[in-house]
Amino acid sequence: MKYEQTKEILNQLVADLSQFSVVIHQTHWYMRGPEFLTLHPLMDEFMDEINAQLDVISERLITLDGAPYSTLQEFIDHTGIKDEVGTYERTIPERMATLVSGYRYLADLYKKGIEVAGEEGDDSTQDIFTSFNTDIEKKIWMLQAKLGFAPEIAPAYSEMTR
Repeated sequence: MKYEQTKEILNQLVADLSQFSVVIHQTHWYMRGPEFLTLHPLMDEFMDEINAQLDVISERLITLDGAPYSTLQEFIDHTGIKDEVGTYERTIPERMATLVSGYRYLADLYKKGIEVAGEEGDDSTQDIFTSFNTDIEKKIWMLQAKLGFAPEIAPAYSEMTR
């Protein structure tokens, strides 16, 4: 069996990217306030980016003879990103902070994937992880700037993890 740990991380990402897309979608649906007209369509872009990553990750897993999770139950059983019932009570800054936490979780998982794929000699998957990690870190920077903070690119995702 080749690239077993890499395949495990790829499948973890399948579950987590699927879940995070739902978290972003919830932000898209349940936001209210003066920034709504700007942020509502931006959430579509965020979802599109996460869903594009999901497709590449899933197809890479299949290329390595893996089997990506493909049911809601599998996503629920394996994701490290918690969910919550939607509410209009959360402020836009609270919603953005939730997104930052999710992106930090994904960045940490991509970094782990970079290390594991490197150890297993899977340069192609390592390149995918590196590219997506770079995209995620940029998103963290942008969301943190919106919240008035420095990027603080480091493992810190306790809010959204189980």
